[in-house]
Amino acid sequence: MVGSVGAFFSLYLATLVLLTGSGLFNTFIGLRLSEQSVSEVWIGGLIAAYYFGLVVGARAGHRLIIGVGHIRAYAASAAMLTVCILAQILVDNMWLWLGLRFLAGAAMVTQYMGIESWLNEQTDNEKRGVVFAFYMLMSSLGTVLGQVVLTLFPELDYKPLVFVAICSVFSLVPIALTRRMSPALQVPAPINARYYLERVPMSMVVLFVSGMITGSFYGLAPVYGVRIGLGNDEAALFVAVSVAAGVLAQWPVGWLADRFNRVVLIRINAVTLTVLAIPLWGWLDIPFQVLLGLGAAIGVLQFTLYPLGTALANDNVDPERRVGLSAILYIMYGLGACIGPLMVGVLMNTVSSALFYVFVAACSVSLVLVVRPQKVTGQHLSPDAPTEFVPMPESSVAAVLDPRVDISSDISHDPVIEEDGPELDEFTPPEPDAALNGETAAESTPPPK
Repeated sequence: MVGSVGAFFSLYLATLVLLTGSGLFNTFIGLRLSEQSVSEVWIGGLIAAYYFGLVVGARAGHRLIIGVGHIRAYAASAAMLTVCILAQILVDNMWLWLGLRFLAGAAMVTQYMGIESWLNEQTDNEKRGVVFAFYMLMSSLGTVLGQVVLTLFPELDYKPLVFVAICSVFSLVPIALTRRMSPALQVPAPINARYYLERVPMSMVVLFVSGMITGSFYGLAPVYGVRIGLGNDEAALFVAVSVAAGVLAQWPVGWLADRFNRVVLIRINAVTLTVLAIPLWGWLDIPFQVLLGLGAAIGVLQFTLYPLGTALANDNVDPERRVGLSAILYIMYGLGACIGPLMVGVLMNTVSSALFYVFVAACSVSLVLVVRPQKVTGQHLSPDAPTEFVPMPESSVAAVLDPRVDISSDISHDPVIEEDGPELDEFTPPEPDAALNGETAAESTPPPK
């Protein structure tokens, strides 16, 4: 294990530094604009523009890596990201900031793809789980460190932005000096999206809602904290505790997900999240220590929705099509992360800042209504289900991250032909009582011998 982790030390260090700057910036921008009485709609819009850049820029970033290689693509993206950050010191035009955040998202997605595909290409299948678990740890630790570092800046002036720019540039050093050879990256093939949308619709909903909650959290949870009377350092600590709790919960929740019905676990998660969000609706005077405890508990729930939904989807997709599944799930998550901040920003601006956690509760209620064990049939249960739970970093964008995937034999781009039916283009929807035909909980139907 030590050897596997040490072999990619330079990539892990770059990830840690990059995410420290990114984590600090997302909280800083909400606090800074809130201090300047900027509308929550603009704050949510900036977060949405960033996630939109992540989704849209993935394809362009992939082509850039193919064209010039991992190191050059990473260096160019880091330079672009630094320019976008420093430009926000020079100008205050919010429309220009939207464009800068979009470009920053496109640049960062290229950096993520470079690191993640590098790890994937040069890791043996039996070691890939350990390698990516440590990568997830570094990315999450960077996000937490960003909140801690922000508390060292008592004034929300330009200095935090300079620090973020320093992190962006410094992340270049371990990448530029690494002795590892850059891997080759294949051209991505078209993916049959309809196959996944009809096979695992319940998981798509889980990933979309997870994106709405998490995307809103990074930008608007600090604003919520300030609006209820927290100081800037306390709001940053609130975010840090929530993220740290979500990271630490990945492995215990993974242990449960490998042993119990995954649909039931997602439903329990959603019900508990709804209950815990109610005290944060602004009608109670909550001590700061209690607020941190609630934030930690909610962090556990919101940051485990993504991997639970991913594990459920993998249970119901053929192993040779899971590369395409990873890409589709990320797109659904990214779309949710674009829409969520905009919706929350409008609600907080027009009604009350307390509506942030009303929105969280509404999202979790929607999962309670949609994710129900009686709606699954086990018709398309994968032969290797229940698949092993794999913690995933929130920054994940590569379509080949899942350690269970063998990309050399993946057929995500091939036509889908049912064993006893027509191709997918002529697929006949199931009866109404089995509308969510594809998905199943881990224990709904035992896997074939």
